[in-house]
Amino acid sequence: MDILNTVKSVLGSGTGTKQNDLMSVITNLIGSQSGGLNGLVKQFAAKGLGDNISSWIGTGQNLPVSPSQIQDVLGADTIKGIASKLGLDASAVSGQLSNLLPQVVDKLTPGDKIPEGDILSKGMDMLGGLLGKK
Repeated sequence: MDILNTVKSVLGSGTGTKQNDLMSVITNLIGSQSGGLNGLVKQFAAKGLGDNISSWIGTGQNLPVSPSQIQDVLGADTIKGIASKLGLDASAVSGQLSNLLPQVVDKLTPGDKIPEGDILSKGMDMLGGLLGKK
């Protein structure tokens, strides 16, 4: 499953602008912005949340992550930038990401492994086409 379809399945099939923007944010977080899924794993581990993100990759139950933990991992400036882009407040963005990111990572890692190859870039390219970006 590519990242675009994964994000769509987690968010639902709506096509609103806010949903497209949130899809873009999530793909950027899992894509090149954070060094790919491996980079995101390292960011969580560096903040003491390695068990959380590992649970999203593994077969067991996904451990929760709080909005404040999301902000700690990604940084307040990143969350504020996303919030500004989406027209939301930072706490709403952190809350949405704390719910969605575990689901997206879980669905992107079937077989309990981080996918190899360029699957994330392909998904981001497809998302860019969907949003009219080249």
